[in-house]
Amino acid sequence: MAKDKTQYTCSECGGSSPKWLGKCPHCNAWNTLVETVAEPATPSKNRFASLAKTAEVTALADIDATDVQRTPTGHDELDRVLGGGIVEGGVVLIGGDPGIGKSTLLLQALDSLQRAGLKTLYVTGEESGAQVALRARRLGLDGSQVSVLAEIQLEKILATLDATRPAIAVIDSIQTVYSEQLTSAPGSVAQVRECAAHLTRAAKASGTAIVLVGHVTKEGALAGPRVLEHMVDTVLYFEGDTHSSFRLIRAIKNRFGAVNEIGVFAMTEKGLKGVSNPSAIFLSQHSEPVPGSCVMVTLEGTRPMLVEIQALVDSGGPSPRRLSVGLERDRLAMLLAVLHRHAGVACMDQDVFVNAVGGVRISEPAADLAVMLAITSSLRGKALPKGFIAFGEVGLAGEVRPAPRGQERLKEAAKLGFSVAVVPKANLPKKNDKAFEGLTVHGVDRIEEAMELARSLA
Repeated sequence: MAKDKTQYTCSECGGSSPKWLGKCPHCNAWNTLVETVAEPATPSKNRFASLAKTAEVTALADIDATDVQRTPTGHDELDRVLGGGIVEGGVVLIGGDPGIGKSTLLLQALDSLQRAGLKTLYVTGEESGAQVALRARRLGLDGSQVSVLAEIQLEKILATLDATRPAIAVIDSIQTVYSEQLTSAPGSVAQVRECAAHLTRAAKASGTAIVLVGHVTKEGALAGPRVLEHMVDTVLYFEGDTHSSFRLIRAIKNRFGAVNEIGVFAMTEKGLKGVSNPSAIFLSQHSEPVPGSCVMVTLEGTRPMLVEIQALVDSGGPSPRRLSVGLERDRLAMLLAVLHRHAGVACMDQDVFVNAVGGVRISEPAADLAVMLAITSSLRGKALPKGFIAFGEVGLAGEVRPAPRGQERLKEAAKLGFSVAVVPKANLPKKNDKAFEGLTVHGVDRIEEAMELARSLA
């Protein structure tokens, strides 16, 4: 097959050049020329023509919309993140640090789907078939009938998908795949974009669900062009410390389900196992309450989870440090200012360290109240009472704002045996509600009220 000619196109202005240049000759922007396939001088069949079906303009009301059918993977935590299971023709991109367990989980999922009677294909570009077989033996997947293809050329992978028609295929990884149409090396921006586009269109045309494994950069973002995340239907991030046995999968984008959903797994000798009660991981194992600790209820997608917030306030030097792990550092500085201005708690000459236990990352502002109570508890050296939880957003004026779905958060706390809760007044449950038996709920409007209440309860 003759290779198509390539050219270099500016990502800023769209100008083209026959060779790579550091500066675009059209708009003078630096490092914006990207290798692309040159359009032929004579009309020819487009490479995407067979995948792009012709369609007519249709009114929205006339389109027959049916619910998306989902196929469970056999792993409840993975199904939760995907929105219920694998969707026919859906494309999933999963990224994570090396050795975190991406290939292990996907091999387990393919084996479960194959045992359920579905045709599966595992395309590996980083390992040989023997290495995949060794991992399967190690995971206890004896007698697995998952089809394995060790290949990195896009055209051969597409031909195999067309010939075998699997229900689900895994490409491990997209950075190793290359197309003959481009001369750049596998993993380059042009190759990743071209290969992902072909695989995505092939999935939509054939109905095969495709899972792309993606590498991450040292900053933790998915490697390759950002357009890669726009092409696919679902983007999952595999998180966790390689020194810990627990792993988290977080949905960043999902066209078929909720975003910010989280799945929790434990790494065992036989692979990854789902954790049905993740709150147990993120709560401390203290026999008695300790200063600087406050439990909050956070929402990860549709699931309320209890997470312990720890704070340590210590005497600092002329330049006190502010360090947070699992929470936004800028928000910590803002909360310290609110604490000083409206509650009279000064930490100007103190080092303040805040940590979310278990390696979970909390991005919602409902953690504000728990963080401030933990800081005050550490500064005073007095522990909050046993069975104490708090949640609520704190504004710059010192007001405590309601958190979304507060009733679900309180029900989760009551179910796990917590006895005292400090929440925004707007989140107070109805009186005599049996779902909150054993849980005494206090509502507050201002941060100073919350601090006074915490002192009286301690």
